Amino acid sequence: MFKMELQTEAQHLCDKSFTVPDVGSKYTAWSSVSTLIQKNLLIKTHNPARFSLTDEGLALAERLESVERGIKDGPQGDGEEDEEEGAPGVVDLTCSDDDDEDDEEDRIHGTETPTCDVGEEDEMRKTPELQAMSGKPNGACLLPGTYEIILCVDFIETTGGSHHRKQELTKELQRNGVKFDVRKLNVGDFLWVAREKVAPVPGQLRAPTGRELVLDYIIERKRMDDLCGSIIDGRFREQKFRLKRCGLRRPVYLVEECGAAASHLSLPETTLQQAIVNTQVVDGFFVKRVQDVKESAAYLTVMTRYLTKLYQNRTLVCRSRELEGDRGSDEEDGGTPSCSLISFAEFNHGAIKNKCQTVRDVFARQLMQISGLSGDKAAAILEQYSTPHR
Repeated sequence: MFKMELQTEAQHLCDKSFTVPDVGSKYTAWSSVSTLIQKNLLIKTHNPARFSLTDEGLALAERLESVERGIKDGPQGDGEEDEEEGAPGVVDLTCSDDDDEDDEEDRIHGTETPTCDVGEEDEMRKTPELQAMSGKPNGACLLPGTYEIILCVDFIETTGGSHHRKQELTKELQRNGVKFDVRKLNVGDFLWVAREKVAPVPGQLRAPTGRELVLDYIIERKRMDDLCGSIIDGRFREQKFRLKRCGLRRPVYLVEECGAAASHLSLPETTLQQAIVNTQVVDGFFVKRVQDVKESAAYLTVMTRYLTKLYQNRTLVCRSRELEGDRGSDEEDGGTPSCSLISFAEFNHGAIKNKCQTVRDVFARQLMQISGLSGDKAAAILEQYSTPHR
């Protein structure tokens, strides 16, 4: 399980908060995780970090669950005293935690770690008691009525450049009554999330953060002058390649005319029109053309209302990008939306542009620099030759 997934499942079993430290202290309940690792009850692997139970941890979890249900597994009386004195199943978790390295790494990556159960499905199948403790399948299920659809706007669309023009977009969305949230998106300019409705907790200043699952629609907005510049410097092909690999199945290009400025572009209009057609026909993107910012806001408003209606009365389940394509395809073939979605944290972390890359990723970028070699062709080459050496 990933960190945020584990925190969500364990919070109702813990007296302390996993995210907010007590007054006068810098430690949270999560600080004890390194103690569990030192006691060989928990193992930490991968990057982003994933946590799974060891055999000793699994045995302890089963015994704790048995006690919770009032089941006595062993002899009573003296047997319990002997067990407390030296049995391996009982572990002292009150020792001081001096392992700041793990804590520091978790604090750095804590806001970007995904929230889906990826690699521990086999472990969960072996321990139905732990699933019973969670109360819901895989710990990442949003039932109808427990979430709302929110439009996410990349902060670049509201800052820099023509400030008045960019502010006009958000003002139009507000006039149309659209619920939106401005945040940093590592790919795309607009997308929609199903955000869990969470009631405020008495005694806490802020309400707990609800889980967020990303709907399968993402929009890249391009003005004609921006499209011209991105074609010249090569960003256009790279952005399309990243949109295809972001894990969302319905990418959209929103092309906005730039009015009189179109006569001063560096590329002829025929070249830009051909690029737009190729995006739709060759790359398989849906292309929506609008005249100005107001029409862009109107399209986003209509899409928000459409998705709200489309996903109502549906149970949404979190999936991982590593399981991409394993579920949801049957639903799409039938014309209904996929209800197996990626968490926003995992989506945004996986879309980081300058993250550490494998040799295969670098090889793919090198191939795409060859004229006429598209992302699909590069992917086909990588299936046969994963690295330049092979």
